[in-house]
Amino acid sequence: MTDRFRLTMAQLNPTVGAIDANAEKARAAWDEARTAGADFVALPEMFVTGYQPQDLVMKPAFVAHAMAAVDGLAHACAEGPALGIGAPFSEGGRLYNAYYILQGGQRLAVILKHHRPNESVFDEVRLYDQGPVSGPFRIGPLRIGTPICEDAWHPDVCETLAETGAEVIFVPNGSPYYRDRFDVRMMVMVERVVETGLPLIYLNMVGGQDDQVFDGGSFVLNPGGQLAALAPVFTEGLIHVDLARGADGWRAEPGERVTHPDGWEQDYHAMVLSLADYLRKSGFSKVVLGLSGGVDSALVATLAADAIGPQNVHCVMLPSAYTSPHSLEDAAAVATRLGCKLDTVPISGPQSAVTEALAPLFAGTQPGITEENVQSRLRGLLLMAISNKFGAMLLTTGNKSEMAVGYCTIYGDMNGGYNPIKDLYKTRVFETCRWRNANHRPWMQGPAGEVIPPRVIDKPPSAELRADQKDEDSLPPYPVLDAILEGLVEREASVAELVAEGHDHATVKKVEHLLYLSEYKRFQSAPGTRLTPRAFWLDRRYPIVNRWRDPS
Repeated sequence: MTDRFRLTMAQLNPTVGAIDANAEKARAAWDEARTAGADFVALPEMFVTGYQPQDLVMKPAFVAHAMAAVDGLAHACAEGPALGIGAPFSEGGRLYNAYYILQGGQRLAVILKHHRPNESVFDEVRLYDQGPVSGPFRIGPLRIGTPICEDAWHPDVCETLAETGAEVIFVPNGSPYYRDRFDVRMMVMVERVVETGLPLIYLNMVGGQDDQVFDGGSFVLNPGGQLAALAPVFTEGLIHVDLARGADGWRAEPGERVTHPDGWEQDYHAMVLSLADYLRKSGFSKVVLGLSGGVDSALVATLAADAIGPQNVHCVMLPSAYTSPHSLEDAAAVATRLGCKLDTVPISGPQSAVTEALAPLFAGTQPGITEENVQSRLRGLLLMAISNKFGAMLLTTGNKSEMAVGYCTIYGDMNGGYNPIKDLYKTRVFETCRWRNANHRPWMQGPAGEVIPPRVIDKPPSAELRADQKDEDSLPPYPVLDAILEGLVEREASVAELVAEGHDHATVKKVEHLLYLSEYKRFQSAPGTRLTPRAFWLDRRYPIVNRWRDPS
């Protein structure tokens, strides 16, 4: 008789710090998988605490709570399949990122993470001790080796597990999204399969946590790198993996293999999910934002409608003397097409009051950027008042191009609790709007169709803080600006390299100067969805005060 084994991957969305709720979610998944005949039910890395808990794990009471929750799960899940779940483990004054295997009311094994990621958004070397390479554990007829996330990105742990008797490699992960990240994961895991000759089961969590989004996309590989199963991205679910032992050892039987969407859709889904989770996990159910008639606020309003429903999105138009009739019409058109509430609150009265109050101090000076920024700061003040009064989180709407060069007003249009387009360059903002107009998916709560009028996308961008103002009065055209920023930010390219690529030297130096000069603004900016490996926050950590400039 052929040996068979069912491993159920629970691709689920935990909440950082909600230890008891996360444990209950794991218990519910275990109950469902037990009914489906699972032999082993597996949750992602650090699921009990949520991921990443960052410095929370430095609190002994937090770790003790998490470990007690694991023991509670062991007791509650004693009769039925084994349960695997990630949580911290503390012993002898040392702290580990661990993966617990629970069976029969006890800890069958506690696997300790060996390789701790210490780049990009991760600094686990600072938080956790290095665990030894653990051997495989047995559940019924199957010996399973479990490298925890980063451990599978290095050949040594998987090779040791294969050498010590593992018959299947199971990898629990908390691997956050960035554009094209899935292809990198798949390439590395195929390498592990080729090196060990063993099937590999890759489980990733899903959901938003601060700026990071975990995209799921769990998969199963057979020896030779053949794909046996592929789960959806950005979606919770249980994935049953049926394994059978034949003459060549254990193999995964073919399961569901979905087709992942392209990068434009994945970026959009990441922004929607991260915004929805940031609100839900922070205790907010409504948002407010300034709807200017421009493309950035139109996209943010659309993302918010798709994340929490148009009925929960409050748009506010705050016109000044420089607001064009087209902007008023375009803001109204966006709100109407989305089905969102729109209020108009003119800033002319407050602006006159501020002008009068400052007149004695500003006497003898010429109006300029200061007066322009007063308008932006008045809008920020009024929007924050509405946020406070009605309990709706204020969303800010600056794109990555603006955030990079400081084309935004601190304590003005930068006000807000979250910014879903923070890692989206302006040129991608335009294309994302066009993508959303042409596409609608079941996970979007906003309406289908052309929700952003083409005129909003096609008209020249303007802050409308002075007469006839255009963004290009102060900045290079966005295709030029974004190409330079892609070099300076994403590739850390030198000025000389960018000039060699065909960019004007003076323009590159201007952009470089603005990029470094604006670090203090970004340090105080709202968090936003991470879409690239060089998002502004943990991915790119520059000093706020910095007098260095590229001498080339």
